[in-house]
Amino acid sequence: MPFMPDTNAPTSWGLIAGNGRFPFLVLEGARSQGIDMAVIALKEEASPELEKAAKRLHWVSLGELSKTIDLMHREGVTQAVMAGQVKHNKIFSAIRPDWKLAKLLFSLPQKNTDALIGAVARVLEEEGIRLVDSTLFLKPLLPEAGVLTRRAPNEHEAEDIAYGRALAQQIAGMDIGQTVVIADKACVAVEAMEGTDQVIARAGRIAPGRPLVVVKVSKPGQDMRFDVPVIGLATVEHMRDSGATALAVDAGRTLLFDKTKLIELADSEGIAIQAFPPSALAEPKDATRGINKE
Repeated sequence: MPFMPDTNAPTSWGLIAGNGRFPFLVLEGARSQGIDMAVIALKEEASPELEKAAKRLHWVSLGELSKTIDLMHREGVTQAVMAGQVKHNKIFSAIRPDWKLAKLLFSLPQKNTDALIGAVARVLEEEGIRLVDSTLFLKPLLPEAGVLTRRAPNEHEAEDIAYGRALAQQIAGMDIGQTVVIADKACVAVEAMEGTDQVIARAGRIAPGRPLVVVKVSKPGQDMRFDVPVIGLATVEHMRDSGATALAVDAGRTLLFDKTKLIELADSEGIAIQAFPPSALAEPKDATRGINKE
């Protein structure tokens, strides 16, 4: 029997909210299951519009780990979802850690994003707050394997996708980024801290006028609790503006925001989108741990 959220404990859920639509979609999905979430919103990232969407909302700054934990305890939170991007460059440049986070940072042998957020998740767990699969309430937005648009990638695009997926899986395995942009089986741009949309725009500037293929993959052992690959309308718009004609993503591991509109836009622009089974190395960690079983 699969693990399911405990809908009999409506005050036990919390949401740590970053930027974008992700937090709003999680709130909507949880509410559809009768769950009212307490929201901890990051001042540097989260939208002020969250105040209209959430009944119980608290603002914290990046680095205020102790305050976040205290607020969750005050709200009775025992299970939490982390949703919404925190720009990687802010994590390493704009953050002002409190004593608890400073101690955690000092203890990390590596300072990459996975190490940092994974360590925060462990601290939350020690405090009785279990961070769970961030896609738990958004399963319909995870595509199954197959062609998602009217047009499938053509032979040339398929060759670039195959090359790009092999390359992107290596890059993702090093926790550098999850997106590459390819032209004629040559790597035009690799994602680092700037994010998917910006790497697509950069590729368009590097290789203007050349048809590009965008490949986004999940990380090896992708932890579905955080940093899950996301594609939105803006991604397709950046592809159009940069001359990209095809997009490859991992099935079951990539959230497609505004899924219907996204595919309609891709179709109108002649962009092919295909979801591929993740590589064996990309199987997720136990993303359901901490979710009460009914």
